[in-house]
Order: sequence, then C-alpha cells, then structure tokens
Amino acid sequence: MLPSNTFNFGLPGFKEQLDAFDAEVNPKILVNTFDALESQALRAIGKHNLIAIGPLVPSAFLDGKHPSDNDFGGDLLQKSRDYVEWLDSKPQSSVVYISFGSFFNLQLQEMEEIARGLLESNRPFLWVLRVLADGEKQEDKLSCREKLEKQGLIVPWCSQVEVLSHPPVGCFVTHCGWNSTLESLVLGIPVVCLPQFTDQPTNAKLLEDEFKTGVRATKNDEGIVEGDEIKRCIELVMGDGEIGEEIKKNSKKCKYLAKEAVKEGGSSHKNLRTFVDEIEDGF
Repeated sequence: MLPSNTFNFGLPGFKEQLDAFDAEVNPKILVNTFDALESQALRAIGKHNLIAIGPLVPSAFLDGKHPSDNDFGGDLLQKSRDYVEWLDSKPQSSVVYISFGSFFNLQLQEMEEIARGLLESNRPFLWVLRVLADGEKQEDKLSCREKLEKQGLIVPWCSQVEVLSHPPVGCFVTHCGWNSTLESLVLGIPVVCLPQFTDQPTNAKLLEDEFKTGVRATKNDEGIVEGDEIKRCIELVMGDGEIGEEIKKNSKKCKYLAKEAVKEGGSSHKNLRTFVDEIEDGF
C-alpha cells in the first residue's frame, strides 16, 4: 500500500493530482528510465526529486533469472505464436520489425510507402498491423499484399519484448513511444524513427542525437515518409557502413547499461529499495 500522497499521473483527474503534487514539499517521482541513460535529465527539474527505477520490462529479458516472467499475459490477446517459429527460421540480425504501438493507425498512403520501402530493402520483416474496430484487417487495404506475404510476416499482435530479444531481429521501425523507445535500448536493437505526436518527436531526437542508436526518417512536403527514405534508413542502421556499425555499438552499450542498472546493487535496484524503505519507515 502506498501513502496517501502518492500520485499516478496516468489516472483520471490528472489536473487535480498535478495541483496537489505541486503543493508537496520535496515531491518524489518514480521514472521509467535509469541513471546511466539520462543522468542530466533526471537532475534538470530542481524542485522535483526524479527517481529512476527502470527499465520496467519483464526481468526474464534483462537477467534471465525468472524465465516464467516472459509469459506475462500476451496469449490473452493473441493465441497464435507463429511469429516465433517464423523468426526461428531467419538468420541473425536479418529481420526488420515494424510496430506503431497499441493505439495509432497509419493512413493508407503511409502504409503503402512503408510497404514499398520494405519490399525494396529486400529484407525479411515482421510487421504488426492491428485489426480495426470494425474487424477489418489493415493489410487487406494494401495494393502489394501478395508481394509482402512472400517476403515477410504480417501479424495483428505480438509480444514486443519477446520479438526484440530474438536474435534474428536487427532493426526496429517505431513510432518512438517511450515504452518502445526504452525497449529498443534495453534489448540493444537499432531503430528507424517515425514519430507521430506528443512525446514521440522528442524521443526520436534522443535516439538519434543523444543515445545514437538510430536514425530519424525524413518526411516529404506532404508529411509522409516515402518508401525510398524508409529503405535508406533501414539500410543505414542494418548495413556494414561506419554509421551502421556505430549505431550497433551504441545499442549494445545501452543494453549493457540497462542490465547493470536493474541487477542487485545496480542504480535502479538501489533507488527502488531506498524508496520502499522510506515508505515502510513512514508507517
């Protein structure tokens, strides 16, 4: 049980919670990140004590000590695990994984351009395209669906951390929501950034300029990322050139730092332990 002055800004009544939070003396905020990743940002807001306790992903994908943790409810949403068998058949670091989160739906033109970029890259891919509320499959709208199905696999859902931790995955094309951003860093996967709104452009900038684990695709004058640009970015992060090698090296470094943070005695482990001890002492 948390004390009465604990706040969750993801719940309804956000404005009221924020007002009450600002009235607190030395308020503490638990943040899903880790010290080695964002040390300056964590100290940038002087009046709030930001406590890094992340990355918040199932421990099986960090330390391997609790293998049952990788079965955390995904099958409640999607019974098929065909994508795992499909990934098993692919060479290491050869697959492009594409997902834009649980809520965002791409426009048809955007999907067509992504499809063209994937086909022209000539790399195997795993693409998550959700079934729409009316039951329609988004891939049914694509003009090149038959060609796509010969080169890759389209699924309505998958366990993202399971996919990103699979050795054949070599690139993640993402909208750069924070969960996806952090999971790419934790699991050491280079990214192609296609941000849409809210915090996503900021996260994309961090990935490209600060963490240096990916590249941001450039939109045309109509606000669409064209297939040629998607192909260019995929080849850049998955290729053997200087930029691609640097991105891969930085991705591996972030993966190592994340594991160090959550292991016993690591920064996030100590931060959370201290926070819990302070709560217990307050009762």
